Amino acid sequence: MCLPEVGTQLISALDAALGECDRDRRNAVVKIVAANPTYLDGWAWLGALGRDTMDSYMAYRVGYHRGLDALRGNGWKGSGYVRWSHIPNRGFLKCLSGLAKTSRLIGDNAEADRCEQFLLQLDPSHTF
Repeated sequence: MCLPEVGTQLISALDAALGECDRDRRNAVVKIVAANPTYLDGWAWLGALGRDTMDSYMAYRVGYHRGLDALRGNGWKGSGYVRWSHIPNRGFLKCLSGLAKTSRLIGDNAEADRCEQFLLQLDPSHTF
């Protein structure tokens, strides 16, 4: 299963936001995500730029659920591969991986285990 391609303007806008100085980078990404709440790579970067573990956890969780919605809207039935090699899938997979890591950090090991297992089921050939 593959998520749809993302427009080049949105990719360029995120690249520009990520090129901002450290103190402005997160806010620039926030603006992109606020204007494009279905942009999964934006959510993944928002998680990576979180102010603390819980901020990252929340961004990754929202991105993960947005990704599930997008996959289902694209015909996914809840099982089957979602490969890293298809670039539009990466935002979702990064959110799921980030959710696994931050879940572990906050002590929700059961959630972390579920996320890690799900990643293996979605793309067993990729190491997250």
